[in-house]
Amino acid sequence: QVHLVESGGGFVQAGGSLRVSCVASGSILSFHAVAWYRQAPGKQRELVASTNADRSTLYADSVKGRFTISRDNTKNTLDLQMNSLKPEDTADYYCNTNPATNSYWGQGTQVTVSS
Repeated sequence: QVHLVESGGGFVQAGGSLRVSCVASGSILSFHAVAWYRQAPGKQRELVASTNADRSTLYADSVKGRFTISRDNTKNTLDLQMNSLKPEDTADYYCNTNPATNSYWGQGTQVTVSS
C-alpha cells in the first residue's frame, strides 16, 4: 500500500518562500510521473507542477517562474520550492502521481500567504 506524506507548509507573507516536501512509502516516485496539486477553499483541486521519470517538468501557467519541482528517487521524495508567493497561492498542497491515483491522496500540507 502506498502512503504519501506531505510536510513543510506554513504561513508566509506575500513575496516570501516556502518549500513543501512529500515522502513516499515505496519506490513509486522513482517510476512514475508525479506531481504537486493544490486545492484552495471553495475551488477544485488543480495540478501545480509535474515531473516525469526523466525529470522533465511541467508547470501551471500561474506558477511558472516561481515554483520549482524536484525529485530524489533514492530517497523517494518530491519537493516543491515556492518563491515569490502570492495570496492566491493559499491552498492545501498534495503530492500524487500524474494522472492522480485516488487511493494515494494524503492529508496534504497547508500553505497560507498573507497580503
